Amino acid sequence: MDTQKSQGVQSVVRALNLLRILSRHDEGLRVSDAAREAGLAVSTAHRLLTTLELQGFAQFEPENALWHVGREAFAAGAAFGRRHNFVAPALPYLRRLRDATRETANLGLLDNDELVTVSQVESREIMRAISPPGGRVPVFCSGMGKAILATWTDEDIKAFVARTGFHPLTARSHRNLKTALQDIADIRRRGYALDDEEHVTGLRCLAAVVWSPQGEAACAISVSGLAARLQDDKLDRIGQIVARAAAELTENLGGVPPESHQARADAG
Repeated sequence: MDTQKSQGVQSVVRALNLLRILSRHDEGLRVSDAAREAGLAVSTAHRLLTTLELQGFAQFEPENALWHVGREAFAAGAAFGRRHNFVAPALPYLRRLRDATRETANLGLLDNDELVTVSQVESREIMRAISPPGGRVPVFCSGMGKAILATWTDEDIKAFVARTGFHPLTARSHRNLKTALQDIADIRRRGYALDDEEHVTGLRCLAAVVWSPQGEAACAISVSGLAARLQDDKLDRIGQIVARAAAELTENLGGVPPESHQARADAG
């Protein structure tokens, strides 16, 4: 019985990993490529994908022999967004950010100590930055992640680093607490965060936090684009645009920054 249970769990883990792999390839994958990425035999990958297809979580395109994410996977993922009731109201603000900056606009939140992109409005530029919804990034490699961390106390940030460590992705990623805390101090001072090619070399991201009614960071919004377009002399102007959009979304959601909570308490 224990052996059967173990095999069943292993099959579920493998199937979910295949689904995760499909989600990273919008153009679809051949079963042999999916098997190679998953470290599985082709026959095993095909069996698991067929099972996922029967349940609507994967879709097979016979003309090109390509596998894609299915409608049920989309429905399950959409439920995550519905649980966070700021996703739909954020869309008009993301569209305006995209139009004002001509760059891709994003919305993200912390989940299991990583920054997850949950909504996005793509730039109309041919060359654009895209980290698709559902993508996960180490918090200190993300503008949105750092914007959220900047709302924490330094002691909480130190505890977070002690628990998770740093996971640098480029030569510019943070690798020690000293530089990370200096970056956090800069974010607090200017009101927006900068990912300066810390996630992907050649890409920059400017982000600001959106507050909940409880005075906590609910999520963050950002714009991301090529460093060649987001040049040094444009960063503050675009950062202020993002910060204003975050403040407007906060107001729309009934959110209140911590200083406003304090002001209300003082007035009371």
